[in-house]
Amino acid sequence: MSGSYDDSVGVEVSSDSFWEVGNYKRTVKRIDDGHRLCSDLMNCIHERARIEKAYAQQLTEWAKRWKQLVEKGPQYGTVEKAWHAVMSEAEKVSELHLDIKGALMNEDFEKIKNWQKEAFHKQMIGGFKETKEAEDGYRKAQKPWAKKLKEVEAAKKAYHAACKEEKLAISREMNSKADPALNPEQLKKLQDKVEKSKQDVLKTKEKYEKSLKDLDQVTPQYMENMEQVFEQCQQFEEKRLRFFREVLLEVQKHLDLSNDVSYKNIYRELEQNIKTADAIEDLRWFRANHGPGMSMNWPQFEEWSADFNRTLSRREKKKASDGVTLTGVNQTGDQASQHTKHSSHLSVPSNTVQSLQSSYNPFEDEDDTGSTVSEKEDNKIKNVSSSEKNQSYPTEWSDEESSNPFSSTDANGDTNPFDEDASPAMEVRVRALYDYEGQEHDELSFKAGDELTKTEDEDEQGWCKGRLDNGQVGLYPANYVEAIQ
Repeated sequence: MSGSYDDSVGVEVSSDSFWEVGNYKRTVKRIDDGHRLCSDLMNCIHERARIEKAYAQQLTEWAKRWKQLVEKGPQYGTVEKAWHAVMSEAEKVSELHLDIKGALMNEDFEKIKNWQKEAFHKQMIGGFKETKEAEDGYRKAQKPWAKKLKEVEAAKKAYHAACKEEKLAISREMNSKADPALNPEQLKKLQDKVEKSKQDVLKTKEKYEKSLKDLDQVTPQYMENMEQVFEQCQQFEEKRLRFFREVLLEVQKHLDLSNDVSYKNIYRELEQNIKTADAIEDLRWFRANHGPGMSMNWPQFEEWSADFNRTLSRREKKKASDGVTLTGVNQTGDQASQHTKHSSHLSVPSNTVQSLQSSYNPFEDEDDTGSTVSEKEDNKIKNVSSSEKNQSYPTEWSDEESSNPFSSTDANGDTNPFDEDASPAMEVRVRALYDYEGQEHDELSFKAGDELTKTEDEDEQGWCKGRLDNGQVGLYPANYVEAIQ
């Protein structure tokens, strides 16, 4: 009798063995899991690439900021160059990490994506072609054996029922013999029923044994067919496992900077630059440019002159000092060539400089029409060059903002001139099309229909930066939202 076959009807799974009916589905599910694992590995590599990119950007920003701070700070000489070498190392390492990010996305990510597309073929009705082929193969191999198993289960059930009926009949007959109220006719019926139940037991037992024999005959073929389909699934899984191993080795090569020659050269060069710092040389330079080694125009006897000794009025002093910065002492030779960082040089006619120096001499006697000594000193302080202001050093270190030379605000409350200008991006209101649950701490979560503000446009990986109405800022997939018209 022909009919539709269902391997899950009428048969109870008695163990967790692969050979039980329906237990092949775990190997079929492994094919679907392989596709999901490809997607998981791509997401893993994508997140690592984002980390590499963010780290590279942070290194670059750090190096740029501290280069400016060191240049404007009081450090000088060979130690300053060694300090700059540390920032140069960060810039070079940043480039290497950007290369890692590019290799992860352009090589490893794309390689997995293409392999997944070639290995798994989607069907119009859903699912994958490879999964359906494995499912059909197992069903075909298991169908004859499962049918025989179903007959065995039915025969066993009938045999056990007959045995139970026989036992009940024998029990009733035994009880009737002890009951004097029963007539011989009733007792005869009970005996006939016992005899009939014994015959039923023999028949069902024979049928049960025959069905088991038939099942044993088809079992070897069943095992062979199931083994064949299983090996096909094993071969498919072996390809995926070998491919994953290959890709992970490629990822390891891209991440491992210890074998990169350029990476080793960065730190070899950094070590050399630091070792070239010479404290004696720096002290000698400072002595020559800011210490006793500086030249000095010592006071000498000067003849009196009406023009030269004339005291400037306050208006003339102000006019003469406008736009002029004096450097104090002119230097020549090696001393002058090194004196470039902390001083500004302006060309001023010599007679003007001499006139100003003479009028600002605090030891010169004042005449009747001139300014007092204190006023001359005040004017002299006002004309101190910007280089001399930059050379003032704090007497002791303090973490407070008011005394930190690298603080982001100056004494007048202005912002740090070394900070990068942040150009505001155009903000756009968008509405969520689907629910999204953030997978990382820097991602936003929202429900379909929620509105938020996009603050940065989509990047090359399809992510946007936005802000929720509660003020939270983070990333979200660009294709999950639409602009509000």
